[in-house]
Amino acid sequence: MELRHNIRKGSSGEMQLKTLLNHVQKHKGFVYDSARLESSGRPRLIVNIRPRRGSRATCSGCQRRGPQYDTLKVRYFQFVPLWGLLVFFAYAMRRVDCPRCGVKVEQVPWAEGKSPTTTTYAWFLAGWAKRLSWKEVARSFRTSWDTVFRAVSLAVEWGLENRSLKGIRAIGIDEVLWHRGHKYLTVVYQIDEHRRRLLWIGEHRTRECIDNFFKWFGLRAQRLQFICSDQHRPYLESVAKYASKAVHVLDRFHLVARVSKAIDQVRAAEAKRMKRDGYEPILKKSRWPLLKRPENLTDGQRDKLADVLQYNLKTVRAYLLKEELQHLWQYVSPSWAGKFLDRWCAKVMRSRIEPMKKLARSFRDHRELILNWFRARGEVSAAATEGFNNKLKVTTRRSYGFRTLKATEIALYHSLGDLPEPDFAHRFF
Repeated sequence: MELRHNIRKGSSGEMQLKTLLNHVQKHKGFVYDSARLESSGRPRLIVNIRPRRGSRATCSGCQRRGPQYDTLKVRYFQFVPLWGLLVFFAYAMRRVDCPRCGVKVEQVPWAEGKSPTTTTYAWFLAGWAKRLSWKEVARSFRTSWDTVFRAVSLAVEWGLENRSLKGIRAIGIDEVLWHRGHKYLTVVYQIDEHRRRLLWIGEHRTRECIDNFFKWFGLRAQRLQFICSDQHRPYLESVAKYASKAVHVLDRFHLVARVSKAIDQVRAAEAKRMKRDGYEPILKKSRWPLLKRPENLTDGQRDKLADVLQYNLKTVRAYLLKEELQHLWQYVSPSWAGKFLDRWCAKVMRSRIEPMKKLARSFRDHRELILNWFRARGEVSAAATEGFNNKLKVTTRRSYGFRTLKATEIALYHSLGDLPEPDFAHRFF
C-alpha cells in the first residue's frame, strides 16, 4: 500500500524545502510548488514545479519563446538525493505554438531533451564516476548503469566542446591494446610540464589514423615544439609530414623495452638449443633475472643471475650489452651521447648475436631521433606518456571491458581528459 505524506502548503517545512531548492537549483521562469513524500518501497520526495505566472514557454527547436499550445501529462525528472531520499521534480510539460518550428514541446532549464534525469543529477553522477567504477556509482545511488553512462556521456560531450587547445607545446603519441584480438587504439597526450591530459583517441595504429589526428589538430601542429613517440613507422612518417618543425623524441621506455625483447629472444633460442643438445638447463627460470634492473631483483633472482653470469653464453653477452647501454642515459650532451651510442652499436655488430645486431641497425637508422631525447631533456617528460598508459589500463580494468569503442572513448576522456565543467551555483560533491 502506497503511503503519501503531503507537506502542507504554507507550512514551515515546505518553506524550508523551497528555500533549500531555490538556493541549490533556481530556475528562471519556474517556481517550486507543493511537495509530497511517497513511502512505498524506498521513500521518494516528489517536488512539483509550475511555470511562473505570465511566463512563456521556450521552443526546444529555435530556443525562442512562444505562445502555449497545450499541456502534456506530468513527467518526472530525477534530482540529486537529499538526506538519503530519492528526489524527483514533477512537471507537466507545455507545448509551444512556435511560428518557426510549429508545435514543439518546450525546453526546460533543468533537463536536456527527453532525459528522465536532471542535468544537475547527471553532473553529480559523472563526478562520482571519476572516483568509483560506473557499476559502483549505480549501486550506491540506486540507479542504473545506463543512467550513469548517459551522465558521463553528457559531461564528456560538454567538456570536449568547451575545452581549450591553446598553448600546447608537447605531445606524446602511443598505441595501446584495448581489446582482445590485437585491437589497438592510437592515443595522443599533451605532456607539457604545466598540463598533462588526453587529447585524442583513434581506432587502430595506422598511418591513416595518426594522419586524422594531425588533420583534426590543424595548424597547431606547426607550433608544436616536442613530440614523443616510439619507432612505429606510421607515427614517424606522419610526424615528419605534419609537424616537421618539432623535435621528435623517441621514447626511452620503448627503446629499453626493445632491448629487453631482443635479450629474451636470445635467451629463448639458446635455452631451446641447449635442451636439444642435452646440456644442463642453465637458463631455466632466468628470464626475469635477466630482464629486470639489478636493484629490483629479489634475493632468489639475484642468486640465479650470479649463476648464469658464470657461463660464456650468448645470452650473457647480450645481457652485458644491455647493462652497458644503461650508461647512455647518464649523458647530458647530445654529442657525447651520440659517440657512446656509435661505439655501442659497433660493438654489438661484432657480437654475432643476430637479435642484438638487428636492434643496433635500427638504432643507427634512428640515431638523431634517439639523441633528441637529450636535446629535449628538461623540456618534456617522456615518461608522462607511459604514466598515462598505466592510468588508461586502470580505467579499462575498472570498466570491466567495454564492448564498444564509443563507450571506451567516453570513459578515457572522462578519466584522463582533464575536461572543463560548467560553473554551478552549488556543488553536491
